[in-house]
Amino acid sequence: MRAAVLLLFAVATIGAGAPEVRLIEADGEGAKYWPRWRGPSGQGIVRGGEYPDAWTEKSFVWKVPVPGRGNSSPIVWGDRIVFTTAYDDGAKLTLLCYRRSDGKRLWELAAPQEGVEYVHPKNGHASATPVTDGERIYASFGPHGLIAASFDGKLLWHARVGRVDNYHGTAGSPVLYKDSVILYQDGGQSLRGPAASPLPSFVAAFDRRTGKQLWRTPRAATVGWGTPVVIRAGDRDELVVCSQRRAIAYDPATGRELWSVAGLTFEVIPTPVVGHDLVFCSSGRAGPTIAIRPGGSGDVTATHVAWSTPKGSPFVPSGVIVGDVLYLVNDMQSIVTAYEAKTGTLLFQGRLGEARREGFSGSPVAVNGKVFFTNDDGETFVIEAGREFKLLQVNRLGEPTYASPALVEGRWYFRTASSLVAIAP
Repeated sequence: MRAAVLLLFAVATIGAGAPEVRLIEADGEGAKYWPRWRGPSGQGIVRGGEYPDAWTEKSFVWKVPVPGRGNSSPIVWGDRIVFTTAYDDGAKLTLLCYRRSDGKRLWELAAPQEGVEYVHPKNGHASATPVTDGERIYASFGPHGLIAASFDGKLLWHARVGRVDNYHGTAGSPVLYKDSVILYQDGGQSLRGPAASPLPSFVAAFDRRTGKQLWRTPRAATVGWGTPVVIRAGDRDELVVCSQRRAIAYDPATGRELWSVAGLTFEVIPTPVVGHDLVFCSSGRAGPTIAIRPGGSGDVTATHVAWSTPKGSPFVPSGVIVGDVLYLVNDMQSIVTAYEAKTGTLLFQGRLGEARREGFSGSPVAVNGKVFFTNDDGETFVIEAGREFKLLQVNRLGEPTYASPALVEGRWYFRTASSLVAIAP
């Protein structure tokens, strides 16, 4: 009882006078399409539209083969679908473009590269999702650098980022902020060969038009695979990176560190979730989820944590907020957990299929009052968004699926292990 009172007191105290917090979403034409990782909202939220909530292979508008291998999710702009792939265990890395209307492959652009990155077999060499502003397509290939491509498949620039040695390979996706492309790469200690040495982890911004590095801030983390988010906290913008041991916010215009919160685990993959004036950071292999009040300065662990869970967080998938509820899937046990987002009150837990270690890779999406979780076997579990567990149905793609879907104008677009699939009512 005393602990509950203290928690409520802490939430009330932190909330008093705290800044309004929101994620900076895609606007203009970008809001119509799926221009980045987790869509225009950056959170897997789809606002309106007639999307099917049940499907079989008869629901496929088209299905086309995809060469190579990759876990990057598709992005959509106009009649174009773009994602990355890798051939021959990373010997060749490319950007692929398909026509949205019929699935025809339009072009393929090979990325400049030096050598082959060592990766975990499940991660692969093409896990970072591209991002677009409607003028250029930007894609990260880990230690091979960041590229910009035109919509007709021409290489516009290539920015080198330096050697990164992450023992599972790199995976984080780039994000856009004003005139810059921002990327963080947490490398670490090279463990292979006699020349083992520390490698420079960093967060950096590059000019959208030229690829010129605008700023670069060193980081102490040695592993990390996530994608940052840019939020507006009161009257300032913050770039929030959730990675090894800590969540850290930077000024996205200069790279200056603003605040940090300790308490995450060694391995962090999920993208932060934003809602109810909080940023939610989940850490890997069933570690804690921490609800943070942004807007502080320095180490704010003791003052800006609204609530945290002791364990049960996702290892790979990000969370999603619908209304007042935060949904997380523990991919080590195939269990969905729902919390009241403001307070951390546990609302329910429910089983999503057979318990399986690391059985979910894609992140959930929410549309029309339902939340969709797709596991690695291509099964999509549909639950009703609410404060009680209601499993509505299970849909099957019939192929392994590691990427998150894109949703545009009533159609789902899934990238499976070997295909690109369009699904409509």
